[in-house]
Amino acid sequence: MTACLWPGDNQRMKEYHDREWCIPNKDDRYIFEMLTLEGAQSGLSWDIVLSKRESYKKAFHNFDISFCAELTESELEGIKEEHQVIKHMAKIRSVQHNAIQTLKIQKEFGSLSNFLWEYVHFTPIIHNRSADEDIPSQTDVSIQLSKDLKKRGFKFVGPVTVYSFMQAIGMVDDHINSCPFHTSHRTS
Repeated sequence: MTACLWPGDNQRMKEYHDREWCIPNKDDRYIFEMLTLEGAQSGLSWDIVLSKRESYKKAFHNFDISFCAELTESELEGIKEEHQVIKHMAKIRSVQHNAIQTLKIQKEFGSLSNFLWEYVHFTPIIHNRSADEDIPSQTDVSIQLSKDLKKRGFKFVGPVTVYSFMQAIGMVDDHINSCPFHTSHRTS
């Protein structure tokens, strides 16, 4: 079996690919973490973001949504100065802003997971792609979800970012067919 090629020889990327990427997850804390990290990645490499993941966890109290929603501007500036996070202030502010929007969605839908997973009818979309280059950067579903998240006030949720996010939480499985981590090869 041939695994997806995109992680290359990078151990951190391989571990993410093998243990998290395209594996369905419906835990709101994890979903918020991935939403935050994917937004931070915008314009950067995923490896850079993964290298800062532990710093993000410390800075944002393991992505505690209520904690993040209550962060003040001075606390956000402190995070920029004191933690090894992406230093883009708008991306840092988006964590607090998106946490507030997440709390609203949780109140309305019961969970962020319920809101998001409805876009795929609560079942992962399993693709059967033969090569990494066959994986699109966005889809009709990610475009619609991006529009809906933006209408609800979320930041850093363009359609490309949202598609990566959908892969991150397993709403889609884009492992190539020959990859041992494709759904068709996984055992329960």
